[in-house]
Amino acid sequence: MPRVFSGIQPTGDLHLGNLLGAVRNWVQDQHVADSFYCIVDLHALTVPKAPGEVGTSSLEMAQTLLACGLDPDACTLFVQSHVPEHAELSWLIQCVTAMGELNRMTQFKDKSAKQATKTDLVSVGLFTYPALQAADILLYDTDRVPVGEDQRQHIELTRDVAERFNARFGDTFVIPQATIPRAGARVMDLQEPTDKMSKSAASDAGVVYLMDDLSVTAKKFKRAVTDSGGEVRYDPEGKPGVSNLLSILGAATGRPAEELGEQYSQYGPLKADTADAVVELLTPIQERFRELADDPAGTSELLAIGAEKARAVAGGVYARAVEHIGLLPRA
Repeated sequence: MPRVFSGIQPTGDLHLGNLLGAVRNWVQDQHVADSFYCIVDLHALTVPKAPGEVGTSSLEMAQTLLACGLDPDACTLFVQSHVPEHAELSWLIQCVTAMGELNRMTQFKDKSAKQATKTDLVSVGLFTYPALQAADILLYDTDRVPVGEDQRQHIELTRDVAERFNARFGDTFVIPQATIPRAGARVMDLQEPTDKMSKSAASDAGVVYLMDDLSVTAKKFKRAVTDSGGEVRYDPEGKPGVSNLLSILGAATGRPAEELGEQYSQYGPLKADTADAVVELLTPIQERFRELADDPAGTSELLAIGAEKARAVAGGVYARAVEHIGLLPRA
């Protein structure tokens, strides 16, 4: 089985776009690949956080992922800081990474500009975190890294530094391949249907969070922006509002959006049916989340088991890197 690695930051609640566009793929991949899913809490520290915030968010993120269908018996789910080899290998990777390479990362430019408007501190961690991300991936002899276009540059950096390390110290790391995830639903903001659904949206009115009260979820769909003209058809360019509803309904029911568009002649029934389908989809997720939230020690135990499984792989890869560099072995 190919080995797959994916990471997610414990920052903010997951929304419907995260579920239909990414997490569903994780749930499917865990049965066809040796899948490692990491809650990257160290990455979350690159911007200021209140004491305890990242720990609380990490536990909630784990519970949300489990509620969405990740199975600890089928995949390895763990928290990044629970596997110290991530931070240790990150330093080794930094030492074979050029400052110019990090300086070219477009995400650093974007995030540092935004951070500078909020605080005087733009952390060194924000600059060097692609090296930590590379370590995350290389620690598991990863074959495939499913990423969106915004992360492709980071995977190319990972490949470059792995090849440089191998050339300098001998064959150490598997060179990973970036893969485009299977197409998930095209989930756009319900109020701004030309924009992707995002937790950073100016208003929550168009964002459907997985743990929203389900009556609130239904209201958001009934108030969703549609388009001029009364025709219902799947046309993301010409009718983005209606197409967004059809895409979501299709993803929730397992039917093609184009086919669904032929079954409606009015916007009202489409909104109502989409709301009902999403409520039906989210109900068992919320029920499972509440069960997990009532037993935080149980989730922590599952994460400890995941970290132990992760270290069984990461420890060997890190030891290989140290041996090839030629550092003095630990007693």
